[in-house]
Amino acid sequence: MGNIFSASEVVELGIQIEKNGRDFYNTLTKQSKKAKVQELFRYLAGEEEKHIVVFQKILDSVKKYQPPESYPVEYFAYMNAFASEYVFTKENKGKEIAQKIKTDKEAVDLGIGFEKDSIIFYEGMKKVVPEHDPKVISELISQEQSHLRQLVELKKNF
Repeated sequence: MGNIFSASEVVELGIQIEKNGRDFYNTLTKQSKKAKVQELFRYLAGEEEKHIVVFQKILDSVKKYQPPESYPVEYFAYMNAFASEYVFTKENKGKEIAQKIKTDKEAVDLGIGFEKDSIIFYEGMKKVVPEHDPKVISELISQEQSHLRQLVELKKNF
């Protein structure tokens, strides 16, 4: 069946996603010529940095947790399948992708896609962390949803 993730590995993927998000938005901040776009990307990079700290705390508390699913192996296989297709789970991809972007509109469109994928991933993550941590992850999802709204609003200006 291939490599199946543990709960701690899922959280580590969350950390990697946030690092790539931070690098993506930091790189876009430098590339953009518009102050309003730069301001939003700088803010989003800072938010991703805060999320890294939160996930690190979660990682410190996660042991060999098994999800409450009837078939935990299948659930981790789902998370594995999602992560293997999500580019931001791969190290150093945020900056690499951002460097290839030619316009602010393209950057915003990609940011929207990445925020949506992060929300989906974190919704799945809630099932593989100890009971108190889904509340923390729900708050992060709420913040990601806010980032998504901000990017969509910015896109309307193009």
